Amino acid sequence: MTGQPRWVVVAGLVALVALSLVAVSVGTMLVEPGDVLRALRGSGDPTTVAIIRDLRAPRVLLAALVGAGLSMSGGALQGTLRNPLAEPYLLGVSGGAAVGAVIATALGVASPTLVTLSAFAGAAAATLLVSVIARIAGGGTDTRLLLMAGVVVGAFSNAAILVALADAPPDRLRGALWWMMGSAADATWSGVARLALVLVVLGGLLVWWARELDVLSMGDESAAALGVDVDRATPRIFLVASWLAAATVAAAGLVGFVGLVVPNIARALGARRHRGMLLVSAIYGAGLVIAADLAARTVRAPAELPLGAVTALIGVPFFLARMRRLSA
Repeated sequence: MTGQPRWVVVAGLVALVALSLVAVSVGTMLVEPGDVLRALRGSGDPTTVAIIRDLRAPRVLLAALVGAGLSMSGGALQGTLRNPLAEPYLLGVSGGAAVGAVIATALGVASPTLVTLSAFAGAAAATLLVSVIARIAGGGTDTRLLLMAGVVVGAFSNAAILVALADAPPDRLRGALWWMMGSAADATWSGVARLALVLVVLGGLLVWWARELDVLSMGDESAAALGVDVDRATPRIFLVASWLAAATVAAAGLVGFVGLVVPNIARALGARRHRGMLLVSAIYGAGLVIAADLAARTVRAPAELPLGAVTALIGVPFFLARMRRLSA
């Protein structure tokens, strides 16, 4: 992994392992680290084994995958649009995915695969709508217009969700609200496996296209001069990054601002090339969401805070500070 100091990667991995161990250990019942390791191997007290292997371990892994996916998606979108404020939540992609998942849930769809496909469809529709609005406004790929179009599509998505839930039965209403607030509480090993597969495939594509991202970040004219087909590369990367964000929404609902904060942190730590930045973002993004999920379930225990609200509390001040710095 080139383009950033080695200590950044080592420190991120050490912090990720430590956070994961703490998150698996802490809860309603505190479990000692040694007991955690024994439970993961399937030995020890049966109750402890069930808590660790069936509840906490899949939840921590799901949070890590969500953080990694959102961070890689945000980093790719920022590189494609040449705007450090771009991210799936602000561009309306996450909102569109939530619309697809909520509508499927409100209609009584129970299959996780169908809900995931509905989230993908919603994200694709939101991506197309953002592009169309920006083009109609005369900006095409103007990053400012794309961000404003994303805000509009996000507001429209919220309205569409409220309409879909207007006459939903109470049980479906509760399930749909889960998508809007974000949570890793319902994590299962099958859900972890699905998201891991999507992350490997789509995240791998983004890493594979990292050189194109490096060139695109220099501007359309420079990219074309260096042999990159801008008209094909930009929408291709944009779409794959959007699908990756949609997969995280399908797995854990709306978790905003992770894709904004973490790539900026990775660049601040010295990750200049997109291949290194995406991989470092995945590590630190995984740690951030694990920490946010741990806070969500412990700060007001036994009540649980929405995961999306915790990440927003982190991301909104960061967004305002970053926006002020860019406008200075």
